[in-house]
Amino acid sequence: MKIIRAEYQNEQFYAILSGQTVIRLCREPYDGIEKEGREYDLSEVKLLPPAEPSKIVAVGKNYRAHADEMGEGQPEEPLLFLKPSTSIVGNNDDVVYPSISHRLDYEGELGVVIGKKCRAVQPGCSGDVIFGYTCLNDITARDIQKAVSQWTRGKGFDTFCPIGPHIETELDAMHAPIETRVNGEVRQHSTTDCMTHSVDKLVCYITECMTLLPGDIIATGTPEGIGPMQRGDIVEVEIGGIGVLRNRIV
Repeated sequence: MKIIRAEYQNEQFYAILSGQTVIRLCREPYDGIEKEGREYDLSEVKLLPPAEPSKIVAVGKNYRAHADEMGEGQPEEPLLFLKPSTSIVGNNDDVVYPSISHRLDYEGELGVVIGKKCRAVQPGCSGDVIFGYTCLNDITARDIQKAVSQWTRGKGFDTFCPIGPHIETELDAMHAPIETRVNGEVRQHSTTDCMTHSVDKLVCYITECMTLLPGDIIATGTPEGIGPMQRGDIVEVEIGGIGVLRNRIV
């Protein structure tokens, strides 16, 4: 099932996307899917970011080949950092290249959307708290990131976390192809099989130390092939079974 957030005549709402039909829901989908009755053609609505997280918990160096290309080694345990909720933008939204940065990189990733308030999730039980999955681009001002020991500033700018185009509730998250393209040219191509730490491991590890809330997102790390973007570039992150997230750099 594909879940979207949409806007129609200044009203924002969650909906099911079935082909080109937008089926409006009564409320946020995390408490159960209940159709409201109204339907629209997809061309009539504006798509919004499909989740409204209180936080994005991101994982660094979770693909060995990416850790190798960075030349910094791979940590034994998941390397966590936070991106603010204000960094979220949606499909076809612009990503703003900060004037204080001289190297802006793409990082295509699988985003895990949490569906239940959870703490201390036990191994093998992450499926009980995951609502679905989406495409995510962990935009990084690489020069700013490398200038300090903490990553928040280099990864936390407004527009630095595009997600979308929707949430897919049915996905084999450990066997999904992932690809990033810049102006149509393939820059990253891998599968989620290559993650060092699985989605289940990440949910359990993160909830050992913090509570995750419905709509929160885990950015699961990027494969090898990261590189720079320029103003005017069109960047696409495609994950098999979900779709294509497309953004322009301005």
